[in-house]
Amino acid sequence: MKLAIFDMDGTLIDSQALIVGAMVSAFQRLDMLPPTRADILSIVGLSLPQAMDRLAPANVTPDAIAALVDAYRTAFIALRAETGGEASVPLYPGALDALGALAAQGWLLGVATGKARRGVDHVFAAHGLGHFFSTVQTADGHPSKPHPSMIETALFETGVAPSDAIMIGDTTFDIEMGCAAGVRSIGVTWGYHPEAQLRQAGASDILTHFDELVPLLT
Repeated sequence: MKLAIFDMDGTLIDSQALIVGAMVSAFQRLDMLPPTRADILSIVGLSLPQAMDRLAPANVTPDAIAALVDAYRTAFIALRAETGGEASVPLYPGALDALGALAAQGWLLGVATGKARRGVDHVFAAHGLGHFFSTVQTADGHPSKPHPSMIETALFETGVAPSDAIMIGDTTFDIEMGCAAGVRSIGVTWGYHPEAQLRQAGASDILTHFDELVPLLT
């Protein structure tokens, strides 16, 4: 058996508007200057405490970091209610076809994401994706990327060897996580980190469109 593990934000779904909106709101609620859009997108994929630690001013306290995390979660839930949340954000072109093609070829599919499980469930319900995935790893039960825990658990749950698995993601955190777990790591350019950084992080291949994934693996 072979296993293809996908990141979610920036790889399967284009959720940047929700993420940026919730992050700006979180900082404003605590009377802090919000980070730039580029800075916010640069931390997508990290678990929230690690993301806030990078985005917050250098002199903030651990309590302030925790408050930012809570404010982000509150803002994201509010945006979900106002906009439809994950139902309002698109899958990247070709994502659904690629998942279906790999599943038809006998690949097991997994998710490894910095989102909470609740957010993943919203994505699955909104886009009808849940049936594709044999293993789902989220920020709720693991250290933040690039720690290899998510991939190691996915391999354990599916019984697949590292040599028979791949990680597909749009950030250096995804690529570094895959490399740390000993699996082939493929970068995609339609997400939030540039190609040069993905290559430097250790990506074995770079995709510019989902249509390239299945031919690369067959």
